[in-house]
Amino acid sequence: MASAANTNLNAVRETMDVLLEISRLLNTGLDMESLSICVRLCEQGINPEALSAVIKELRKASESLKASENCAN
Repeated sequence: MASAANTNLNAVRETMDVLLEISRLLNTGLDMESLSICVRLCEQGINPEALSAVIKELRKASESLKASENCAN
């Protein structure tokens, strides 16, 4: 039983490593934790295109906030 669990864990790690490499090649800017969260959300039925749109909007808002903070300083 433990061997099957180890095999499954290794498969998950390999899959996440491949997904992270693809993410890096596509310059998504997602780290392993963020990518893992996105994968879990998609597995739960979240629309990947909608998730992508939300991430883009959050990045725009973050950049805008940083820019306004820099102007204030």
